[in-house]
Amino acid sequence: MEQDPILSPSPYDLLFQALSLIPIRHYLIALFLLWTIFFYNFIEFHFLGDAILRYFRCRVNLIYNPDSPLYHGVVSRCRILHGRYVATPWLASPHIQTCFLNFHGLPPVFSYRRQLFLASDGGTIALDWVTNSDVLDGGFQNQSDITKEDTTPIAVVIPGLTSDSSSAYLKHLAYNTAKTGWNVVISNHRGLGGVSVTSDRFYNAGWTEDIRVVLGYLQQKYPRAPLFAIGTSIGANVLVKYLGEEGERTPLRGAVAICSPWDLLIGDRFICRTLKQKLYDKALTIGLQGYAQLHEPQFLRLANWEGIKKSRSIRDFDNHATCLVGKFETVDTYYRKSSSTQYVGNVAVPLLCISALDDPLCTKEAIPWDECRANKNIVLATTNHGGHLAFFEGLTGSSLWWVRATNEFLGALSCSPYMHIQKVS
Repeated sequence: MEQDPILSPSPYDLLFQALSLIPIRHYLIALFLLWTIFFYNFIEFHFLGDAILRYFRCRVNLIYNPDSPLYHGVVSRCRILHGRYVATPWLASPHIQTCFLNFHGLPPVFSYRRQLFLASDGGTIALDWVTNSDVLDGGFQNQSDITKEDTTPIAVVIPGLTSDSSSAYLKHLAYNTAKTGWNVVISNHRGLGGVSVTSDRFYNAGWTEDIRVVLGYLQQKYPRAPLFAIGTSIGANVLVKYLGEEGERTPLRGAVAICSPWDLLIGDRFICRTLKQKLYDKALTIGLQGYAQLHEPQFLRLANWEGIKKSRSIRDFDNHATCLVGKFETVDTYYRKSSSTQYVGNVAVPLLCISALDDPLCTKEAIPWDECRANKNIVLATTNHGGHLAFFEGLTGSSLWWVRATNEFLGALSCSPYMHIQKVS
């Protein structure tokens, strides 16, 4: 006898009945696991990969010319650059590292000495100093100023976009470099570091005139002290561009570029590609708008103030502010002229470049691999992880790997015969 189809339960009813027999806590566990997997991949957490494949994934990759005297005479002696970078376990994500650096960063506690430098156009640049004697014995001492006969190397630091000497990563760099026996001066961008803009000139990603005049001033005031430079983020782009412009004429004996954007056009396309990148774009735009608000009278006169306030991206801000102040025809023109990639071939001083391949702001797509390999004066070091200017290491995350690598490289270079010697034309 056939069963009445009207009375037989449907497959969906049977499925629902079966699902209703599963305890709620099992659903919660499954939901938690799915969310964990999604979150792990969304923030690009790599703790498990580091733990399992540490030997293969954490090695530092070095790109250099096979005939490079810089590599064979200096970098080959640097153990840190030939080792591995392993991120702090609880910061094993480029996004967590980058955000933690900007919101806290565990910076060392010390004070700078402020010097105001007046440029020929009337602009004011804040030079913040920390010397070896200042951090002697782990504490800040009120020591005398540097003398003209001092032979202690000076590291000149160029900050990133909207950063100044109070930024955590710059405090890590300045303090630890001073502890190695060097004097450090951070050349803050115009209008940053609590200093007013005193001319109609603002800094931008390709503005090299300020570092040029600051280095000339330092060379004249401390003629016996060898000068080195460290650029970070946008500051790295400015530094490499300056080195390419000056060639053999620069007074610098060596340099380091950390997390450079290299090609601003590629970076512009990259930062608006995904939701995560758009969040960074928005955050940086807010920082630029805050910078503009600090100097509202000048921007009201020189730029499109209403456009600045309505900007939703870095590109918008550059269109309404940077291009007008810097007199660039278009945003793309500004990006093309300011990108340091085109200057890499002209770099004539020993230069170490460090980039993280997971940098959420400066994409690896912009790294000029072939140009760096072709120039015997450049060594490019890349790591799989590190975020943007972060590279936290150790269980406590109290130190930055790139700071240690930079100091080791500069220390080895300053004791070698491979330092650049300025050629005056």
